[in-house]
Amino acid sequence: MAHVANRTETNNIDSTEQCRRTAANDRQCLAQEKDTVKFNGPKVKASRKLGVALTDKAQRYMEKRNYPPGMHGLRRRRRQSNYGRQLLEKQRLRYQYNISERQLRNYFKKATATKGVAGENLLRLLESRLDAFVLRSGFAPTIYASRQFVGHGHILVNGRRVNIPSFRLRVGDVVEVREKSKKLRMFNEPRSGSGVPSYISVDETGYRAELNTLPARDEVPVICEVPLIVEFYSR
Repeated sequence: MAHVANRTETNNIDSTEQCRRTAANDRQCLAQEKDTVKFNGPKVKASRKLGVALTDKAQRYMEKRNYPPGMHGLRRRRRQSNYGRQLLEKQRLRYQYNISERQLRNYFKKATATKGVAGENLLRLLESRLDAFVLRSGFAPTIYASRQFVGHGHILVNGRRVNIPSFRLRVGDVVEVREKSKKLRMFNEPRSGSGVPSYISVDETGYRAELNTLPARDEVPVICEVPLIVEFYSR
């Protein structure tokens, strides 16, 4: 009986240890996965960490607290390594388009496989996304709202409904708000921002836009150092 009890106790200990290891592995996998999915957390905190306002609310907060979040954010001024700077710029770009790490890496592969400057090709591919175009055209206040508008079927491309945010537009494509959706409040609110870029033309109604040409780097309203992103993925 004593041998049976000792064996049972040993099995319980092994089972408990295995559960602890499994939980630790799950936490580690979850921590690794957080950088591969699209961001759905607090936008103000992420904006202060990146130094880029992702929403109008974040812009208002950063005017008062233009330093990283946390109790030591104001005093945290450590010198960054080259890798740290490259990583920060990559994260800035990824968050501004609200795409996953895998998506950005795939876009970079396409950009390097295309004739021309890799950094400029990368931005052109990102600006060709339907959700980015909806944002630039002034149909949505943020990239997050733009993605939602597209996903809910409020947007038409060349007269056909498209609900895929990553849908790639081509020069000459016409994007417009669906007729039934034009009456919704979210499409009739005043927008704050720098205006519509030169490579997009919006008609007088404000519900229809066309992609005139692929943009150059200085025309794209994103805050990041593209050469550092190219260096990051070229390592």
